[in-house]
Amino acid sequence: MTNSEQAAQGERIVPMRLQKFLARAGVASRRGSENLMTAGRVRVNGAVTTELGSKVDPLVDVVTVDGREVRLADGSVYLMLYKPAGYVTTMRDPGGRRCVASLVPSDRYPGLFPVGRLDRDTTGLLLFTTDGEAAQALLHPSFEKKKHYLALVHGWLTHAEAKALEDGIELDDGPCAPARVEALRMGDPRAAIFADAPKGTSVVGLTIHEGRKHQVKRMLEAVGHEVVRLHRDTFGPLRLTGIEPGQWRMLTDGERARLLEATRGER
Repeated sequence: MTNSEQAAQGERIVPMRLQKFLARAGVASRRGSENLMTAGRVRVNGAVTTELGSKVDPLVDVVTVDGREVRLADGSVYLMLYKPAGYVTTMRDPGGRRCVASLVPSDRYPGLFPVGRLDRDTTGLLLFTTDGEAAQALLHPSFEKKKHYLALVHGWLTHAEAKALEDGIELDDGPCAPARVEALRMGDPRAAIFADAPKGTSVVGLTIHEGRKHQVKRMLEAVGHEVVRLHRDTFGPLRLTGIEPGQWRMLTDGERARLLEATRGER
């Protein structure tokens, strides 16, 4: 029995919608797979298939994207990367900038892609998977995943400024949901990543549940504190542990179970 046959029978997914099959195979998210279909890039048994309601039997049908056969693997891959500064969160950069694809085993696991983004100069936990469905659930606006950041900022956060962030500060694209804010002393072990911090700076811990572009930097700047460096140490139920900058590791069984449990309501 082939890997795809085992996966299909083990999960009892025969037959299944074509876009769901593509997402589970790690080709793209569910929405991205639909875009591939409508663009005429997907064939089933040699015939271009653009109808979004189409179903396939992974045991029988041959599915290709741009001429390349797609199969279900034994199981989806989930890993975390400790992203260092200076890398863009993309698997390919036309401008030749360093990208996170060079730091993870994408050759070993085709279809691996990052879930969400970290800015080029931001460090910390970046989740990768081949599971398009899980990624779509994690990125869905209705899924309030907790993300904790450590920010090295100019100056010191006052009580009034912290309260403004906790109450939900207004940005140019609308109000932010209330955040959890904590001012850390430089002697706090959690602030150790900023051991070389310049004078006149302090460390702020910030927990948010949204995912707007440059959100943490914009929030802190809105209360008068420019962000010097930014680091993410949690993403949903995952915490960055066991690896150094530039390294990756597979999620443990427990981490994977907690991650999938967190997405269950969105899938």
